[in-house]
Amino acid sequence: MTPGDFERNTQDKLITDRMARVDRKILVMSGKGGVGKSTVAAYLALLLSKKDKRVGLMDVDLHGPSIARLMRVQGGFDLSEQGVVKPYAFSPQLRIVSLDMMLGEKDMAVIWRGPMKISAIRQFVSDIEWGDLDFLVVDSPPGTGDEPLTVAQTIPDAEALIVTTPQEISLADVRKSINFCHQVNMKILGVVENMSGQLCPHCGEEVPLFGQGGGERMAQEMNVPFLGRIPADGKLVAAGDAGDLESFMDQKDLAVNLAYDNVLKRVIAG
Repeated sequence: MTPGDFERNTQDKLITDRMARVDRKILVMSGKGGVGKSTVAAYLALLLSKKDKRVGLMDVDLHGPSIARLMRVQGGFDLSEQGVVKPYAFSPQLRIVSLDMMLGEKDMAVIWRGPMKISAIRQFVSDIEWGDLDFLVVDSPPGTGDEPLTVAQTIPDAEALIVTTPQEISLADVRKSINFCHQVNMKILGVVENMSGQLCPHCGEEVPLFGQGGGERMAQEMNVPFLGRIPADGKLVAAGDAGDLESFMDQKDLAVNLAYDNVLKRVIAG
C-alpha cells in the first residue's frame, strides 16, 4: 500500500465515522443558477434548527459560496479545543461550514480544478468535528459537476432536494439533475418550485412573474415527489442580502413563510 492509499483509506474511515453520527443528509441542488437554491438551503436549515433539530449547514459551492453572507457568519471555525476543528456555531442548534470562512478577502476568486475541489469537500466532511446531527444540509453549485458528484460519492446516503423556478428553461436543466440522481443512485427527496408567483403589494393578487406550476408538472411527469411552491418575495431577498433571514422568518403569516412550513413538513416526513 502506498502512502497515498493509506491516507485515502484513513480519510475514508473518518468520513464514515463522521457521517454515521448524522441522521439525514440533504443535498440541495439545482439544474441552473439564479433559482434561489442557496436561500432555500439556508432557510430550511434555519427552520429545522427552530424545530429543535441539530443541524449542520455545509456550503460546497466553492466558486460562489453565499451561505456565510446569507447567514451573516461573523467568525471562522471553532478552534477552542486543541487538535479539533469544529464548525462555526450560528446557534446552539445550527453549525455552519463555508469556504468563505477561510478566505481572507471575501471577493477573492477561487480558481480550482476538479481534484482540489474534491479534496476540499472531502476535508469538510472528514476533518471537521460535526458531532451528532439530525440533519446535514449541503448547498451545492448549480449543475451536475464535481461538487454534487463528490457529495454523492462521499455521502452515499444523501438525499437530493432539487430547486427550480417554473420556467421551462430552468425545468430542462432540472430534468438533467433528476437523471443525475438516478445515475449515481441518490434518493430524490423532492422538487421545490421557487419564485412561484408573487403577491401584488397593492391589490394582493398573485402575479406569475416566472410562470407557475411548471415544477409540479415536471415532478409528476418524471415520477418524483413534489415538496411545494415558494412564492417570490422582495422582502425575503432584502433579508438575505442583509444576512437577516431570522427576522423575516418570524413573520409567520407571510405567504412565503406559510409555504416554507408546508415544505418543511414534507422534508421532515422524508
